[in-house]
Amino acid sequence: MRKRPRYLNRATKLSAVARLHGGESVSALAAELGVVRRVLYHWRDAYEREGADAFRPPGRPRKVVQGERPAGTDPGPGEVAAAAAEEIARLERKIGQQQMELDFFRQALRQVGGAQQASAAPGSARSTRSSKR
Repeated sequence: MRKRPRYLNRATKLSAVARLHGGESVSALAAELGVVRRVLYHWRDAYEREGADAFRPPGRPRKVVQGERPAGTDPGPGEVAAAAAEEIARLERKIGQQQMELDFFRQALRQVGGAQQASAAPGSARSTRSSKR
């Protein structure tokens, strides 16, 4: 016989999501609440999409604040362009950081290579003994 699904209140769901974000084990939390792990992941994803409003009880539809678009509608061309510009700026910053790291490691490699070549000059003493027996 199957168990009936367990319905938890909004505060419990918010607490569970906070505990997940805090690094608590999903399996342990699911066992404690008496739900399957998949439900916790669903709650976490819903919270990340909609915030605390994801756990509102069913009833009247939410009011749409002027300037916001209702859920399920397509963004306008201005919103798409703004999001694309933000993504381009983020990627350009990342490229700049990676270029700085590359320059740093190239310089470090040159310094290490220069130090090794100086000690391996002909006629100089070796840094280690020969492995011949």
